[in-house]
Amino acid sequence: VLNNFIEGDQPDTRNGLYFRDGKRKVDYVLAYNYRTHVSVKSALVSQGLAVISNGSSVNPEGKDQVQTEQSSQHEQGLVVEVATQDVVEDDRRSRREAFQRKLVEAGLEIESDEETKNQGIGFIRIHAPWHTLSREAEFLKIKVPTKNVYEVKEGSGIITALNKVWHKITKPFEPKVQHVENDTKTKHISYDFCREKIHLYNIKDKETFFNNATRSRIVYEILKVTGSTKGQCGSTGIAALIANGTYDSAYPLHEVSTHNDEDTRKDCPDKETSRNDNTMLHEEWARYGAFYKYQPIDLIRKYFGENIGLYFAWLGVYTEFLIPASVVGIIVFLYGCVTLDTDIPSLEMCEHNFTMCPLCDQFCDYWNLNTACSTAKASHLFDNPATVFFSVFMALWATMFLEHWKRRQMSLCYQWDLTGLEEEEEHPRPEYETKLFQKNRKKGKQKNRKRSKTEVGDSGKNKWRETVLSTMGEESLEKLTWRDRIPGYFIGLSSVLFMFGLTFSAVFGVIVYRITTSAIMSMSSNPNTRENVRVTVTSTAVIINLVVILILDEIYGAVAKWLTQIEIPKTEKSFEERLIVKSFLLKFMNAYAPIFYVAFFKGRFMGRPGDYVYVFDNYRMEECAPGGCLMELCIQLSIIMLGKQLIQNNLFEIGIPKLKKLHRKLKDKGTKPEESNTNQTRPPQQWHLDYNLEQFTGLTPEYMEMIIQFGFVTLFVASFPLAPVFALLNNVIEIRLDAKKFVTELRRPNAVRAKSIGIWYNILSGMGKFSVIINAFVISFTSDFIPRLVYQYLYSETGTMHGFIDHTLSHFNVSHFKSGSAPVSSEFQNQIGICRYRDYREPPWSSNPYEFSKQYWSVLAARLAFVILFQNLVMLLSEGLDWIIPDIPKDISEQIKKEKTLMVDVFLKEEHEKLQLIQNFLKKD
Repeated sequence: VLNNFIEGDQPDTRNGLYFRDGKRKVDYVLAYNYRTHVSVKSALVSQGLAVISNGSSVNPEGKDQVQTEQSSQHEQGLVVEVATQDVVEDDRRSRREAFQRKLVEAGLEIESDEETKNQGIGFIRIHAPWHTLSREAEFLKIKVPTKNVYEVKEGSGIITALNKVWHKITKPFEPKVQHVENDTKTKHISYDFCREKIHLYNIKDKETFFNNATRSRIVYEILKVTGSTKGQCGSTGIAALIANGTYDSAYPLHEVSTHNDEDTRKDCPDKETSRNDNTMLHEEWARYGAFYKYQPIDLIRKYFGENIGLYFAWLGVYTEFLIPASVVGIIVFLYGCVTLDTDIPSLEMCEHNFTMCPLCDQFCDYWNLNTACSTAKASHLFDNPATVFFSVFMALWATMFLEHWKRRQMSLCYQWDLTGLEEEEEHPRPEYETKLFQKNRKKGKQKNRKRSKTEVGDSGKNKWRETVLSTMGEESLEKLTWRDRIPGYFIGLSSVLFMFGLTFSAVFGVIVYRITTSAIMSMSSNPNTRENVRVTVTSTAVIINLVVILILDEIYGAVAKWLTQIEIPKTEKSFEERLIVKSFLLKFMNAYAPIFYVAFFKGRFMGRPGDYVYVFDNYRMEECAPGGCLMELCIQLSIIMLGKQLIQNNLFEIGIPKLKKLHRKLKDKGTKPEESNTNQTRPPQQWHLDYNLEQFTGLTPEYMEMIIQFGFVTLFVASFPLAPVFALLNNVIEIRLDAKKFVTELRRPNAVRAKSIGIWYNILSGMGKFSVIINAFVISFTSDFIPRLVYQYLYSETGTMHGFIDHTLSHFNVSHFKSGSAPVSSEFQNQIGICRYRDYREPPWSSNPYEFSKQYWSVLAARLAFVILFQNLVMLLSEGLDWIIPDIPKDISEQIKKEKTLMVDVFLKEEHEKLQLIQNFLKKD
């Protein structure tokens, strides 16, 4: 490690992306918190110290000044006083020094600034030279383009012609970015990097052959497996050092954006060639004004890596598929509007003056059915024959979307050279290594406690220490078994069940609120209050549900992460998959529990007049509106869906990062003067700017909000055909919001290779199949579609819907009310003898009064038959589409085979040339 004392202004570091020599790129940055001893700081505060490893730095005069740390300290006459509070900091400092020595041994070059404050943030810049990059690229089997090029043949036929026409039409919507492949008609053959075959690769410049994302990924792979000799917990790698506080964070740098730099644009008239990747992402992707443009997926992949590129590609495909779903949903809604005046059941409800039974005991009066005219008409907008067609369409839509995504995903894998990507062996997580180390140490102590009893004296003690160390070395090969994880599994299962119970309790609490509030408002002396009971209770209950869902969502996210941590998964992939499953189960139940209640339980266990079901012995179970529960289900679904999208997905994503940034600024302003003392004031470099950004925590929250939205679009679409429309509008904003967040609000993530979206595809596929069952039950049991069909074809004398309302209303003799449940006072002038209620029951004058009638059993049988028929028919059509549409496009499969054949030919030709060269040499000899 060489110390270079530099005075005066610093050399140009090219926007903070290079070392002080302005030549070596900063591929990665390590940040740490430090506290210097007062004596050390006073001796070094006047020196502008820069530390550079594996290289030298040039001072302003152009002279190399190289001094060792020991000689510098002797010249300055340093006296170090170690206080008790500095012991921890000294230990961390020694860990950092040991880790950085290992990095240098691994072939990396590092640079750092001298700590000129009492306490603050220090930065270690890391550069990977060519020999290190090439060595690790060969080890990681990174595919790179070779010099050999082949022509990509375009298909022929109607589909190809239509694609060309479509590309011409959509050309204004294409982003104006430099394509990764300038010539789309040709493609370089790609092959795993190998130093022995370096002459085969298309290397024009070694500094730019590996792009910045690949360079940072290579450095991160080295950081993950490099150990510190000062480790005490058995874990290695940068993740373990961040966990124990040795380092604060580690991240690659964003490229310096020039999207607001007018001077740069004036100096560079060729705009396309002067913009770097970050600037192009700013202008063509990460702003709301570009909402109508396609996403530059190849550029996103180049800048952020394949994993994030696949997420935005999936989000783009999902958003595109919402367009036809939205169009059909609007048509279905308009069909309901057009047929509103010709719908016979709605007209009958508005015209007939049936006297209905009271909605509550004592304080509620009888009421006329025609007062629910507006509710019936509003229900028809969503409860009409077209909704059945729309449910079938959306089930097939989900299948088409998943099939199209599989083909799109395969195309991207081919374009990004991921077709032969093998699953990489992951390094164990620090928490797993720590737990394993503790287990082995405990076992070693137990085994050697018996041996130590026979040993006496110092020699015995030394022998015991050696035995412990050797035993720990032998036991280090063990793994954590299911016995070690039983406590975590037990706590996880019991906690998930408790969270389910908490969700059901919240739903039940809202039900109690609705029941009690309805009863209290019905007792009011104000007639306006009594008339608006249903509207007031429904709207306030939905808002309460929304608030509870938002609160529990945040709680469940933290709980799912904690439960996954105590299970001690071995690898990051295993940790992420377990976290996804737990989060999905909890958030799915939280988001849809109130909707499931309204769709399948509300009004089905209320009883009948004279024999109602009561809660807490005083409050009647709530019943559906006269037009049915479908309208209320639509209101519940729309408010929860829109509320989650507006508040949680948009306001939280915008507001929380802004508040955190404001908090950091206020915290920096409140820094004590003695803590911010510096020898000189310099403008912040890129690593300072990136350190102030939020840390990237993974794609799980981004996927999760889209998966929950996918459920709103597919699961209950029969009750709310406009759900795809609102999802489309949200996603148009969501794409730009996420883009802006990734480019400006978050630190640059590590580039991760991936050739699929992983477990999320299985969740989407499961939800698509589950939506078929849910929509079948919604149409059968929640809507009036089946009762109308049964009446029209079995009971109607004219074969029309005339008389349907009278057919669905049963009779009740008011003299059969229980004591204390009949209305105390009534505004009806005539004496009421019979009131009507919605159900299929025998009239009071029959031999079996108030028992379920034959019509009830006929309707129930038809409903169950429809569920079976609908489910099997749609499943059959979905499986047929899955079988007909190949997962891999034909042209892609042909190109993959062609590329493999050409690669074999290249190697055969090379071997033949080697053999011929040897033969010629032997002949000459």
